[in-house]
Amino acid sequence: MWGSVLLTTGQAAEELGCAVTTFRRLVHAGLLPGLSRRGVRVMIPLAAVQSLSARRHAALEQIQAKEIAVLRVDAAQRADESDRGWIGFAASLTPGDVLKALRGWWRCDAASIAAGGVLPVTLSGYVVAVLTGLERWEKNAEGRHAFPGARLAGHVTDLVTPHTAITSSADDDRRLAELLLGYRLASHSGGAIAYVSTNTAS
Repeated sequence: MWGSVLLTTGQAAEELGCAVTTFRRLVHAGLLPGLSRRGVRVMIPLAAVQSLSARRHAALEQIQAKEIAVLRVDAAQRADESDRGWIGFAASLTPGDVLKALRGWWRCDAASIAAGGVLPVTLSGYVVAVLTGLERWEKNAEGRHAFPGARLAGHVTDLVTPHTAITSSADDDRRLAELLLGYRLASHSGGAIAYVSTNTAS
């Protein structure tokens, strides 16, 4: 399907200009179709890597808020918690499990997240899910915040094409999901939550 040229994860990471560990998160999250194995090596079609390399940055200037928060996650891992089975993101999870896996208690500026109106979820610098419904928040004894009304506006099932699933019927949710899903969104933070300027004109 993708032609005969295959790259190792190291070659793919070099092509994208990222660390091997960063690229492997995309593999582990099941976001890349057409993978094959040569012994213990995972091989990635060159065309798939070129598609990721050519992906544009999300058009944040179309968001009304001057700043939005970004939730940075890893590939989904099993969670030993009563209310959810996974933490992180995987393309194979159902929308309900994606929402549970992304809903957490974070050290963050809850009012800023609410003011932004949208929480893009990135894995290795690509938007893989979009959360909305952030108007209400709770705070626990450790000073972490959660957003009990958060909705999953949409998520990515294949990052290469990309294929997305829009899971909310609200017009604003759909617009934000279509604006953000599958695009690049760079952010820098020591924690799970980063804050990014949208460059929206005042």
